[in-house]
Order: sequence, then structure tokens, then C-alpha cells
Amino acid sequence: MFDTICTFPLSSDLFAQAVHPTEPVVAVGQQSGHVATLKLPAVDDAEPVPPKAGKQPAGRRGSDGTGMVETTWRTKRHKGSCRCLAFSVDGKQLYSAGTDGVVKAADSESGQVTGKLAIPLIPASSAREDVDPPTVIHALSPQSLLLATDSGALHLYDLRDPAPTLPIHGTKTAFTNAKPAQTHHPHTDYVSSLSPIPPSAASTLGYSKQWLTTGGTTLALTDLRRGVLVKSEDQEEILLSSVFVTGLPAKKSSGSTGEKALVGGGDGVITLWEKGHWADQDERITVSREKETLDVMAQIPDDVGGIGKKVAVGLGDGKVRFVRLGMNKVVGEVQHDELEGVTGLSFDVGGRMISGGGQVVKVWSEHMEAEDEADEDDAGAKRAAGSDDDDSDDSEEDGDDSDEEEQPRKRRKKRKRGKGPTATSSFSFAGLD
Repeated sequence: MFDTICTFPLSSDLFAQAVHPTEPVVAVGQQSGHVATLKLPAVDDAEPVPPKAGKQPAGRRGSDGTGMVETTWRTKRHKGSCRCLAFSVDGKQLYSAGTDGVVKAADSESGQVTGKLAIPLIPASSAREDVDPPTVIHALSPQSLLLATDSGALHLYDLRDPAPTLPIHGTKTAFTNAKPAQTHHPHTDYVSSLSPIPPSAASTLGYSKQWLTTGGTTLALTDLRRGVLVKSEDQEEILLSSVFVTGLPAKKSSGSTGEKALVGGGDGVITLWEKGHWADQDERITVSREKETLDVMAQIPDDVGGIGKKVAVGLGDGKVRFVRLGMNKVVGEVQHDELEGVTGLSFDVGGRMISGGGQVVKVWSEHMEAEDEADEDDAGAKRAAGSDDDDSDDSEEDGDDSDEEEQPRKRRKKRKRGKGPTATSSFSFAGLD
């Protein structure tokens, strides 16, 4: 479905990735604490793919290397690693959070810091060593910023409530004393993913007011005003990634709304959850029979990859697999890296896939014959409909997780944990560096 346009090397391991909502720009956060924004190549700059015999050119592809990607700015933003990134709703601000216990807001074009605050310490603690490292940051609206942590806390900040700066945690650095407007604890383990539920047609503001989180072995639904509404049953498998998909075929007989949450697990399986029925899953899709972790997911744009709803799934073995919903089957894959797992996965404003993991970011463009290939996948799926073993996979099992020499990516994830969008006035507090 996709061809590599270019490959961009990084100076240290990628821990976080975010794509600008309206521009061909991707932000990266690294283990070293550096944050950078990369301007992606224009589609017209790519070179034509040589056509197959008797056919028109299949698409456009650029050469590998860094020449097509421009680093807009790069800076050492955090003293520890940068754990998570998010653009504001309008893309003018870039929020980053690190293991130093600090959240910073920066102008996304210049990289200039516009505000910063301290992440609340682990409850009932006042020691500097008990910083609660962040795991997820998300701009829910121009007024609301969500921040989740290793302890399972979920902080909600009201960006309309500026506060003066003052030294905190006994340091000489000026932080704001802004406190979360709300703090919830939807999970007892670290929050691994957050997926907003789209606003209803009756919404006057057009921003999400509810969101799903995964943490440990449970799924939770939280409301902007009412807090945690629902916690699922224990799924007896760690839940790592999630995405909320609308526009699926609705089944009136079963009360289906055509809206489902997809949750990627540590066992290589996607579980599907019907909206409004969050107690337990109702369908399963096997993505990796080798039980590779499903670390990140992103919905493929509707105009990419042929008809139907599709998701891209980043695996712990460095593969990206594509799943067509409805069929509920894997219909293709690409290899991001032979050794490192996929840490970031998203689609830019032009419909190109951005994959990140290890010390590399790759940009992928849709193969123009994707629709023909999709038809072939449909035919193959029909032929294999009666088969239980319908996933094509050449990867080998990783073996014992305790083998550090053979498991560098799993060791990195532990190190990442342990340390694990939007007005331009956000965090615009006085006295900032």
C-alpha cells in the first residue's frame, strides 16, 4: 500500500512523535531530551516511480536520505528524555513533557518556549525523586490539555487560567504554580494511550468532551465534567494502543452504532469495543500470530488505500501492518525497521504515513496501485475465509523477554517508563525564560 519516500536519521532513540494538523510537519521527541520539528518533502518534489511494463507510472517516490526533509528547529528541551508530544488544535503550539517532570509549550514555528509548568508529584510525596513521568499528552480543545502519567493519573489543565511563576521543587528554575483543574485515576498502572471520542452533531463548540484511555489491562471512559464514567473488566492482557473509528456499518438488529474503539494489546490482538458498551470487548482481530506487541495505531485516511475503513498498526518487531475493518483482516505490511519496534505512527495532512522508531523516521506515500492490490486482498480473503491461519507473517518469535541482548527494544521501553490542541496564548505566563 505504501512506498518509502525518505528516511530521516535521528541522533538518539525516538520516544515521541506528533504530526501538525494542517501543515506537512512532524515533531519528534528523543531519549536525549531533544525536540525538533521536521518539514516534510512536498509531494511534487518526489521522483516518479518507474512504470511496470505496459502501465502508467505507479506513483512518486523520493530517494532515501535527509535531503528532502528540513529541520525547522531543534533544541535540548528537557533534562530527561522527552516522553510525549502534542500539537495544539490549530497547530500553533507544540506541547512536550519529559522525565524531568516539566511540561513546556512552544511556538511550533520558532521553537520558542511560551510557557511551562511542573507535573504534580506522585500522590503523598514531596521528594524531587518522586516525579511522576508523563506518558501521554493531548490537546482536547483550545482550552483543555490532558496529561497522563506513569502512576495512572490523568490531569486536566484549563489553559484559560494563567498563574504567576515561582521556583518549585527547590530549584532555581521558574515554573508556573498552575495546578490541574481536575485529576482522575482511571487506571492503577501507567496510561498507555488516549483516544478522544468525536463530538456529537449537537455539539455547539465542536470539541471532544469524552475520551478513552488504556492502562494496564483495562479500558476507561472519562468525561470532561463528570470524571471517570466507566472502567472495563480486567482483560487479562496488557492494553497498549487505541484509536476510535466512526462510519462503520451499523447493525440495527444488534444496536450497533457504527462507532467502535480499537485497542491493541500485548498479545498481538486488536479488540473492538462498541460505543456505549465499555464493560467488555465484542470482537477480536489477530494482527500478529507471533504475539508481537501492538504498540501504536492510527486510522488510515478514507481516501488512502482503497475503499473501506482501515487502520495501520505499529508492532514491536518493526513492522507496520494494515487492517481492513469489516473484513477484520490484515491486508498488507511494510517494514519500518529490522531491529527496533515502531514508536510513532501517524498520517500527515497529505495522507502520507509517518513511522518512527529506533533512531529513524520514515515517510511513506501511497502506492498508486493500492486499489488494485486491495481488490486482490479481497479475493484472497474470500479464498481464505474458512481458514483459521489467515495471517501471512514471516517474522520469528522474539523468545524470552529476559534476554536483554536479543530484546533491546523491550529494555528501552522499560527505561522509557521508568524514567515510559489551542490558543496561541496557552501557558502565556509572565516571567518565562
